[in-house]
Amino acid sequence: MAEEGCCENGESRVNERTRCIWETVDDGGVESKRFYLARTTAFEMLRDRGYEVNEAEMSLSLSEFRSVFGEKPDLEHLRICVPLRSDPRKKILVVFMESEPITVKTIRVIHSQISNNVGVRAMILILQSKMNHFAQKELTTFPFPVETFPIGDLLVNITKHIQQPKIEVLTKKEKEQLLKKHSLEDKHLPYLQESDSFVRYYGLKKKQVVKITYSKEPVGSFVTYRCII
Repeated sequence: MAEEGCCENGESRVNERTRCIWETVDDGGVESKRFYLARTTAFEMLRDRGYEVNEAEMSLSLSEFRSVFGEKPDLEHLRICVPLRSDPRKKILVVFMESEPITVKTIRVIHSQISNNVGVRAMILILQSKMNHFAQKELTTFPFPVETFPIGDLLVNITKHIQQPKIEVLTKKEKEQLLKKHSLEDKHLPYLQESDSFVRYYGLKKKQVVKITYSKEPVGSFVTYRCII
């Protein structure tokens, strides 16, 4: 009898695990999930850059996202346009590109579409395909900086990694105080390349300085400063 009870309890535990796994399976489309993850990360990235984002929209669950945008979202409906908290007159526009190869013609269409967007001072293109050299060069014709991110780079927010240190961007005044206090110049600080993933996430520019605080193992607790080159 004891063996039979043990068997029943074992089956119960197996069935419970199976049920839990079944409940976490996503039976929706892969395409909608990719857009959901990338758009959520884009919202978080804009918030961390100092833009005013809609918390409710940023916090949508996957099922809520699908109920709003569907399994095959209209990419124009996924666009994000938000103002800078410190100066609401300045806005950034995020555009999700189609899956076809990106050519000069593609970029010119985007250019014509945003010509009437008053206040746009920066733009991010989220790419699903490669952009040729001529299309990249065409981006320089825009009256503001245009950044590009492959959609795969935004499926995970890199700043949420458990080992990720705290990063703070110094103001111009804070940078001047730091250099004066330690009798330093930009060239004396350790550096980060503009191509670094964290630099791109925060949209940092050359000669900006960041304070990096490590507070977890294995490196222990300490603070360092890096200059963008």
